[in-house]
Amino acid sequence: MKNVIHAKCVKCGKTYEATPNLTNCECGGILDIVYDYDYIKKSLTKEKLKTRPNTMWRYRELLPVEETTPDTPLRVGWSPLYEADRLGELLGVKKLWIKDDGQNPTASLKDRASAMAVAKAKEAGAKIIACSSTGNAASSLAGNAAAAGLRTFIFVPERAPKGKVAQLMTFGANVISVQGNYEETFELSKKAIDKWGWYNRNAAINPYLSEGKKTVSLEIAEQLDWKMPDYLAISVGDGCTIAGVWKGLKDLYAIGFIDRLPRLISAQAEGCHPINRAIAENKPWEPMEENTLADSIAVGVPRNADKALMAIRESNGIVVNVTDEEIMAAQKLLGTTCGVFGEPAGVTGTAGLRKLCEQGVIGKNDTVVSVVTGNGLKDVANAIKFCGEPMKLPNDLDALVAEIDRRGLKTE
Repeated sequence: MKNVIHAKCVKCGKTYEATPNLTNCECGGILDIVYDYDYIKKSLTKEKLKTRPNTMWRYRELLPVEETTPDTPLRVGWSPLYEADRLGELLGVKKLWIKDDGQNPTASLKDRASAMAVAKAKEAGAKIIACSSTGNAASSLAGNAAAAGLRTFIFVPERAPKGKVAQLMTFGANVISVQGNYEETFELSKKAIDKWGWYNRNAAINPYLSEGKKTVSLEIAEQLDWKMPDYLAISVGDGCTIAGVWKGLKDLYAIGFIDRLPRLISAQAEGCHPINRAIAENKPWEPMEENTLADSIAVGVPRNADKALMAIRESNGIVVNVTDEEIMAAQKLLGTTCGVFGEPAGVTGTAGLRKLCEQGVIGKNDTVVSVVTGNGLKDVANAIKFCGEPMKLPNDLDALVAEIDRRGLKTE
């Protein structure tokens, strides 16, 4: 790869050749892909981008793939960035945009990482990819691998929502529902991958995943005509997504496409926030129980904590924890003001933004992008529980009129 120099350990600094099947450093540290920005500056221009297909692969010069590696089959990336003026006015910010990444093929931002994993697995000559996941990474891998003709073995904790498990089964994955939490699920997947030599798609083991996820920030920058907001809010679980977002922004800054970097808002669930707690207390992260309905970010032992913590600190970021009630309220608010249906984990960034606005941390002159990382149809049970059931009436207009009057609903 002409655009990549090497992979470098974020702990000890040891470098490795950027081969397709990279995992962690021998010291246990996570690897980071280091690019040749001088080469990229000569190869990529904003004008070139305007001629390319609207997928994540439009940014190939900033991605760690061989020139001969084909784009993956599914259309991943280039999700809409909506101007959320009504919601922005309600929250009291100058300008707000919502990036709806739930519109990716399997309905989550994780498609970006899985598309990258599929591309690298193809380069490695692998036939089977495996991972552990609370749901979204699993379904995204299963869908993207199926489209590319690869088989999958996927490990999920028994609490994974049925909607996500249904996706897995439909995509033909070999699904192992582990009787335990995410940490136990991860450990079993690791042992199985070591035993059979499958291609590893696990977060913070495979350094290429955050390179796929960073394309969400590349898109945001391009969709905003390279003018950066003051803040970018994102839901955080294992830390891979926020690390990828920051890597993408730094890449763009390094090649001169943007002239400033936004501050990151790391939003976690009150019931599981080991990364935010480490920032708030200025201490190393420690495991936490996974006590939140936002299953996709219920990660008590974050595998990408090092990169996530670096991203928050480097960006002079803000951490905010929200209750399950605040998460579900944000889901409803996004729906009623923007027409965007996000799953609980997907709207946690917006819930955190709302809380910071109420606390006066984010001001009326600030501009913000909030990323919705997953679609609400993945977890309809909690949405129905929070929003309530529809009116249930017989085929009787008088009964309808009476119920509308009882509820005080406006009809004109």
